[in-house]
Amino acid sequence: MPRLLTLSRAARLVGVRRGALQSKIRSGELAAFEGMVVAEDLLRVFPQARLEDNAGLERFEAIKDSAFARRMRERLLPSSEALVARLAELSRERAQVQAQLEHFRAIVEQLQAKLREPGDAAGLRAWLQQRLEPATQGAQSLLAQESFLRIMTAHVQVKPSGREFFVDGSDSLLEAALRAGLSLDYGCSIGSCGKCKARVVSGQVHRTRHSDYALTAAEKNAGVVLMCCNTALTDLVIEAREAHGAADMPLQTIDARVKSVSPLGDDVRLLHLQTPRSNRLRFLAGQSVSLSLGEGITASFPVASCPCDDRNLQFHVRRRAGDAVAERVLSGLKGVESVRVEGPRGTFVLNEDSHRPLMFIAGESGFAPIKSLIEHAMALDTAETLHLCWIASDRSGLYLDNLCRSWSDALDNFRYTPLTAKDALSDEHVLQGLLQPLLQEQPRLADCDVYLAGPGPWASAAEFLLLEHGLPRAQLTVSTLEG
Repeated sequence: MPRLLTLSRAARLVGVRRGALQSKIRSGELAAFEGMVVAEDLLRVFPQARLEDNAGLERFEAIKDSAFARRMRERLLPSSEALVARLAELSRERAQVQAQLEHFRAIVEQLQAKLREPGDAAGLRAWLQQRLEPATQGAQSLLAQESFLRIMTAHVQVKPSGREFFVDGSDSLLEAALRAGLSLDYGCSIGSCGKCKARVVSGQVHRTRHSDYALTAAEKNAGVVLMCCNTALTDLVIEAREAHGAADMPLQTIDARVKSVSPLGDDVRLLHLQTPRSNRLRFLAGQSVSLSLGEGITASFPVASCPCDDRNLQFHVRRRAGDAVAERVLSGLKGVESVRVEGPRGTFVLNEDSHRPLMFIAGESGFAPIKSLIEHAMALDTAETLHLCWIASDRSGLYLDNLCRSWSDALDNFRYTPLTAKDALSDEHVLQGLLQPLLQEQPRLADCDVYLAGPGPWASAAEFLLLEHGLPRAQLTVSTLEG
């Protein structure tokens, strides 16, 4: 019986994205059996894969880490308990497989003896001989690396959604899930509130930190654990609550510390806020929050960072007429040590159930929520392709141009198109002149999900052009920003 690999493990082994495998499955190039693939089929479709070289995968992981504004850190080995448990599990599986092989070998020997008896069975004998040939060297190498991967990382499937993630090193279940783009329910992240409860359906976990929250005896007997305080010893299947849309996100109020204010351009600043360790902001990529400096000085801004780093919140603050918060930020927030954050709000979020190619169109500082969406899409790793078009009145308006180019250089499925125009971007003719060549390059725009963010008049004009070009309204999500 051929060895089956999950899509997540298969993608890691050959150094491609899950979205690339799903595309091959949808086109019929790669056969799938209940969400799993055969090693030989995988190598047939990706013959260029060098199993001993994971440079492509490492490059993808590195760009995701930098994109999330997280400090690159050394990946720690799993704990000794995790290594022992995973090796024991592999040993049990190997013993079972060995027993099955011996059983099948006896059956095959009997079948071969019968085929030697008089009769016209030459064709059947040749077919059986072909099927009994050992796996190719490439497939053997693939399966060997799959076994090694199972020792170094644990695979977790979440019910009922079916979403998956890997637990690397000493990460907790919650940390690994957030890094993979999942929107699990949680609160304090330090074992005090109990909101990150999950039930272990199969597999083993290991407690990594003390918890002040006490589970009931019934919960313990049912296999309930706190995801922030446990890691995976073996592959897991868990039941956990997830946010499926903006309506599932609770409104929160947090006093965050001002970590830094740094220039992005002449009239744009990067505001970096850090929440307390025990009170982090749960939000979906693309959502906005209200920032209050006290004395009635409040304004709304989209979060420009990824939900995977819920403690470090980034905002792109542009000078706007009558915006006292923006003026204070551009002056460096002198004398301000904390900012009250209230939110999240808004429905400008990814449709995570869609696997269509993604197109992002940002106008000026509309790049802030778009950046959050892109980083979240990278973490999910399910879209076939990602295309960013950033439109500004001049080059200075593309204030993170180098970051976008680094995405394009590092990711094979990412494309970046910067556009500038000296005239008013809200002018329909100017915008049409900019977007028309881009839309002509997208003959199958109706097959994409498009996310559009920018100032009000500009966003309205761009929305009209996209719908006129044949984009279904249900596949267009728009965020209209002030100023």
